[in-house]
Amino acid sequence: MNDKTSPHVTLHEGKYLRMLTRGTWEYVERTHASGLAAIIIAVTPEDKVLFVEQFRVPLQAATIEMPAGLVGDIHADESIEVSAIRELEEETGWTAAQAEVLMIGPTSSGMASERIAFVRATGLTRIGPGGGDGDEKITVHEIPRMQAAGWLVQKMGEGYELDAKLWAGLWMIDHHLDGTPRG
Repeated sequence: MNDKTSPHVTLHEGKYLRMLTRGTWEYVERTHASGLAAIIIAVTPEDKVLFVEQFRVPLQAATIEMPAGLVGDIHADESIEVSAIRELEEETGWTAAQAEVLMIGPTSSGMASERIAFVRATGLTRIGPGGGDGDEKITVHEIPRMQAAGWLVQKMGEGYELDAKLWAGLWMIDHHLDGTPRG
């Protein structure tokens, strides 16, 4: 029996995560959302990339990330695009006129069943201060697009943990998935 056809066994189930085995693999899945998250690639009308800073308990460190959130954690039938705009508003205080799913892929394919959608948000308008919901303490950074990669490297040097997907997000600002420039 290979890992693909063997049944899964639940090792532990918490409020938000379930740990499973299937064949020889141990992995986790979410119990309260769709198993899909959205990372939002957002550039303001002033050509500034939106980043968020927050303390992440599993790392015991402050991180720099693009705005992101779970799809279906508030409303089970919420689309990826609607979830992305909601998270963008909540975390950064900016809303978007449009949201476009660019691609969907695994976040950590050897550890979790979760997938992430890269979502390009356009037509941005500031509607509030951001900072997250009641239990989040998010700092919003608006960094000029041409300086964003250098700023991220500086933050890494300062000891921040950086999500590797940041560089993919920066690349997707100026490129289609096939590598052709955005017009």
